[in-house]
Amino acid sequence: MQPRWWGPASIWLVYGVGFIPAIWYFWLGASGQLPGNAVKIFEHLLGVWALRFLLATLAVTPLRDLAGINLLRFRRALGLLAFWYVLMHFATYMLLDQQLNLPEIGKDIAKRPFITIGMACLVFLLPLALTSNNWAIRRLGPRWRSLHKLAYLIVLGGALHYTMAVKVVTAEPFLYFTLAILLVAYRPLRSPILNWKKDRRLKTASTTSRQ
Repeated sequence: MQPRWWGPASIWLVYGVGFIPAIWYFWLGASGQLPGNAVKIFEHLLGVWALRFLLATLAVTPLRDLAGINLLRFRRALGLLAFWYVLMHFATYMLLDQQLNLPEIGKDIAKRPFITIGMACLVFLLPLALTSNNWAIRRLGPRWRSLHKLAYLIVLGGALHYTMAVKVVTAEPFLYFTLAILLVAYRPLRSPILNWKKDRRLKTASTTSRQ
């Protein structure tokens, strides 16, 4: 049996471990150890980790349903890590890449579809991050679940943003996009799958009791 302090401590551990890639890549960039265009590489890596945390957040429910792996206590932390990585990705683009050249940023958002999609994902992610607390859950009630369904749209947009940004067909963007589609597709299939598993358990229990 785990001690009572382990629950909160394990969540803070997820945050601590989750920020290691950002700190590590920042150190590599600041010390001149990132090859080529260090700013672009740093921006790209932050975006990749944002997508990874988004996928991990949405994977929590199917992992529990299908594999019995319960990571529910970490879902909020994973979602907030995704938000902070998206924010760092966007801040790197704004401050280091474009150096706050607002007219040029506006042109990018309007004319480059993958940046338009990325900006839309950030806008949709903001209310999810702001309502990722117990007070908001109580205050919003059933509307909270409806609001947080935006996560499915965001993960598809994030995967599409990444695929379009790399401009090269490789295994990694294909893998992320496939995972995003599978996680979104699981949503409408969840109730039938859970009902099937429940019926199967009941039949197994009934058969065992008659033996």
